[in-house]
Amino acid sequence: MIRILVVDDSAFMRKALSMMLSEDPEIQIIDTARDGIEAIDKVKKLAPDLVTLDIEMPRMDGLTALRHIMKEHPCPVLMVSSLTKEGAQATLDALEAGAVDFIPKQLSFVSLEITKIKAELIAKVKAIVRARKRSRGGSVPVPPNRPSRASSSLLFRRARLVAVGISTGGPAALQKVIPLLPAGFPLPVTVVQHMPPHFTRSLAKRLNGLSPLEVVEAEKGMKIVPGRVYIAPGGKHLVLRAAGPDVVVDTPDQPATLHRPSVDVMFESAGRAYGGRVLAAVMTGMGHDGRDGAASIRKRGGKVIAQDEASCVVYGMPRAIVEGGLADAVVSLDRMAQVIQEAVGIAPPAAPRARFTPPPEHAAFRRERKT
Repeated sequence: MIRILVVDDSAFMRKALSMMLSEDPEIQIIDTARDGIEAIDKVKKLAPDLVTLDIEMPRMDGLTALRHIMKEHPCPVLMVSSLTKEGAQATLDALEAGAVDFIPKQLSFVSLEITKIKAELIAKVKAIVRARKRSRGGSVPVPPNRPSRASSSLLFRRARLVAVGISTGGPAALQKVIPLLPAGFPLPVTVVQHMPPHFTRSLAKRLNGLSPLEVVEAEKGMKIVPGRVYIAPGGKHLVLRAAGPDVVVDTPDQPATLHRPSVDVMFESAGRAYGGRVLAAVMTGMGHDGRDGAASIRKRGGKVIAQDEASCVVYGMPRAIVEGGLADAVVSLDRMAQVIQEAVGIAPPAAPRARFTPPPEHAAFRRERKT
């Protein structure tokens, strides 16, 4: 059984979350808490497999409680977040502080698509807990005949674009990659991170403040230029289209896909726009978004990097790449930026970088501070 602690100051929200999760026979709600103080106490006493944690609560807010939990009793935490600008900023703070992922609060409980949301929530909880058990040596079934690990070396100087697809655990992972790409990086970078509106804009702003490259939320009509990072806007796709000698951004609502933005849609358009001269990276995340697009890129002559299992919060999207035989290289998170630079013909930085060392609980449950 997956043992869950639900934390929210709203009785309605506690009941709604508990009912949704309890419908799965593998999930047990072991208790609820009304604020951060109760949450810390019950995490200590009950040692849940996962905590859902509201951000705005009386006595002690969710972000403060999260920091105590990560320091004293680390465990996977799923934030329950408001779909507002302020909610997005607080959620990014929580993800940096060690939360694994978040649930958009409004969408979770007042949407007409409640069945779809419930299924996604349950799948997310299971994937996160199973990843933690795997990282601690627990018995998690692995399909037989997994392809052998690909080399971490890769050379692709023909590349004209770096395209990144990422989901669960993405904001923290991107902060270990994008800021390490140097000023003067000779290619544009496009990123699809599964997030709703407001969240992608806040993510772009935060990465821009950390990076020598300019990081922007992509807008329709933008020209793709070297040395700039384009974050796909939440709720829309990031499509690249050739316009004479240039490549420009389109942000359509269609096609209808499970995720919008979709990694597959971005990869496929990138392959067409750049004639296959695309270096794609598929990083931590649930499901298999990016697999079909990566196949399209490789068919056109591009290359694909997959993040390795040990450094993923959830080894879903990269696993689909590896098991599909689509990975030209499989690398850890701490080497991703260096491998990208090496692949496009840039010498890696002379100064050694801090090594990414997963903490005892899981690589995702404690943020590595950069100096």
